[in-house]
Amino acid sequence: MAQNKHIQLKDLSKSYQEGDNNRSVLDELNLSIEEGEMIVLLGRSGSGKSTLLNLVSGIDKPDSGQVIIGGTDLTRLDEKDRTLFRRNNIGFVFQSFNLISTLTAQENVLLPLKLKGNANDDTAVQFLEEVGLGDRTDSYPDRLSGGEQQRVAIARALASEPMLILADEPTGNLDYETGRNILDILNDLVRKNGRTMIIATHDRDICKIADRVLELKGGTLHEVEHSTETVR
Repeated sequence: MAQNKHIQLKDLSKSYQEGDNNRSVLDELNLSIEEGEMIVLLGRSGSGKSTLLNLVSGIDKPDSGQVIIGGTDLTRLDEKDRTLFRRNNIGFVFQSFNLISTLTAQENVLLPLKLKGNANDDTAVQFLEEVGLGDRTDSYPDRLSGGEQQRVAIARALASEPMLILADEPTGNLDYETGRNILDILNDLVRKNGRTMIIATHDRDICKIADRVLELKGGTLHEVEHSTETVR
């Protein structure tokens, strides 16, 4: 793993063709994130939050600018190498959980470890225990509640020891109480394991766990003051 783990976005621009019009989503955006920092990214629907996460993860490429993670410039990599980089260095927590229905909780957590050639049953069980699901290792997703599925997703994201976690509306499909519980678990585990994290959300309650809150407006980022109350 690269020694230089911080993230830099330099003059990042991205636009999409919509009919005859070219719609600018990100406009020469700049951001530097230190190792272990927790960033909350706010923005209304259509503001470009998902676009930004796709660029940071290497799923998509910018029109111009650079995405540098751990010293690696993703914009200089081809699609295959970006996929390998993402597999080895980035963990994801999605709004819709994205568990594989034919795999048990343990098998879902093991999957990214297998892709990295580092499958370890003990590691999968350890992280399921960390999220309070040590007794549900053999359960399939359809036997788990939404909150339990999201806990499996958190265990899966962290088990492969990525340098960066990206979470897209991680509480969006959960009721308020379950969402707050998931937030506590996510915050505790990410900080315990010393990971860097970016959470894209419209839920301002999530801001309380952030080191910094950034709002995406007009294609650029603006720092937002937030409560010093945390759930660490």
